[in-house]
Amino acid sequence: MSISAFLKTLIFCISLATLFSCGNDDDDEVYTPKPKGYFRIDFPEKKYMVYDSTCPYSFEIPTYSFINNDKHLGADPCWLNINFPQFNAQIHLSYKIVTNNLDTILNQSRDFAIKHQIKATGLDETVIIRDSAHVYGLVYDISGNTASNIQFYLTDSTHNFIRGALYFNAVPNIDSQKVVVDFIRKDIEHLITSFKWKNVSTLKK
Repeated sequence: MSISAFLKTLIFCISLATLFSCGNDDDDEVYTPKPKGYFRIDFPEKKYMVYDSTCPYSFEIPTYSFINNDKHLGADPCWLNINFPQFNAQIHLSYKIVTNNLDTILNQSRDFAIKHQIKATGLDETVIIRDSAHVYGLVYDISGNTASNIQFYLTDSTHNFIRGALYFNAVPNIDSQKVVVDFIRKDIEHLITSFKWKNVSTLKK
């Protein structure tokens, strides 16, 4: 074989080997999707202030929130929204006077919580008992991509009833919202422990 023919054969083999080598690399390459990331949230320091009005109750809210009246059709004057602008979230509070219909009101409250179980992965209940303040109730922790992950109610068992529900002004996504839900849950716990009925002296008689 001449040198010229040998060089042509060598170049051909090298090119062929390179071609197959590249092909094998492509076959062995595994695509790994980049994990979805979310923006880092800087949470404010937890400080609270008393909310009081002409309504028959008072409680403490975070200093990074504000309250306005519920503007929905049919809302009563003592229906309120606790707004968390930094988190695009609200706690809706609806108040009712109990007139020998507590069982009906409690069933309605439970129905509101259960209807969110359609997309939920679980529902936990925490009992609230504060005898000294005549504050009794339940907190519903609803897991999954639901419209409301936390709901609760408080009552004195005879005259007053208030229901609360946490909502985000966004499409439910518990993967990104859970850390905020957990943060606001602490504020709901504080609201409950600081909650007072104004006519508690009447209730004690």
